[in-house]
Amino acid sequence: MSESAKNPVTRHPKISPPEQDQPEPGLDVRTDPVPDIGLESYQGRERLVGRRALVTGGDSGIGAAVAIAFAREGADVAIAYLPAEEEDARRVVAAIEEAGRTAVALPGDLMDRQYREGVVDAAAEQLGGLDILVNNAGKQVISESLEELSDEQVDETFQINIKSMFTLSRAALKHMGPGSTIVNTTSVQAYEPNPMILDYAATKAAINNFTKGLAQQVAERGIRVNAVAPGPVWTVLQVSDGQPKEKLPEFGHNTPLGRAGQPVEMAPAYVFLASEESSYVTGDTLNANGGTPTP
Repeated sequence: MSESAKNPVTRHPKISPPEQDQPEPGLDVRTDPVPDIGLESYQGRERLVGRRALVTGGDSGIGAAVAIAFAREGADVAIAYLPAEEEDARRVVAAIEEAGRTAVALPGDLMDRQYREGVVDAAAEQLGGLDILVNNAGKQVISESLEELSDEQVDETFQINIKSMFTLSRAALKHMGPGSTIVNTTSVQAYEPNPMILDYAATKAAINNFTKGLAQQVAERGIRVNAVAPGPVWTVLQVSDGQPKEKLPEFGHNTPLGRAGQPVEMAPAYVFLASEESSYVTGDTLNANGGTPTP
């Protein structure tokens, strides 16, 4: 075995988070332990030099890790996020700027029609164009039973997780030419739905379908559309009603690798799908779930 090879089981620590709670949407910086978004651990290799990207949910978790990775790969990056997440967003903006790239902060709520209809154009205007859209923003709130799952929660989850992808992708296509890419965040929940997050899991299955359909529609224009399906990844989403509090200490331990993933471990999948290295990949879902079998 090469001395430089790292064991994926131990490359990142196996965490047993204490029971904790934050009001939705929560903050990465107040999560115990703080998720690894790549501030110290991600090294770029110039895969996205000169590209311009918008990452939704780019303040924390997977979105933050992707935004930082894109910047260190040479891209200018805009992040969309809730105003309540400003503390997290400032960390990401600083990391983008430290990489020598342009950072654009676009706070707002995807439940707000005016915001979601204008955020892509705002990003393109301030970045001087748009080559990459990462539809990553998500809502996940547990409900013990269908009787407890309100129509209001279902509507919000579908609006944020999948319906907004139609709006944002439609707007992005106005700015995109050959070589541009859209990368959507789905989940292992699309294949193995947790009965306590029926609405969330259903949106993730829909994202897979949306990705495959849109990819076929825009392929002849030289635009690629793909998705990443993370497994259990340690983010603030889990502690802001995304998981039962009593299950947090064992979060991710049931994967074949035996641990939860860290956001920084998801970033290379998005970099690959956004870069020219994946030029013959479209309509695909890249599973990054610690070894859980998927179709």
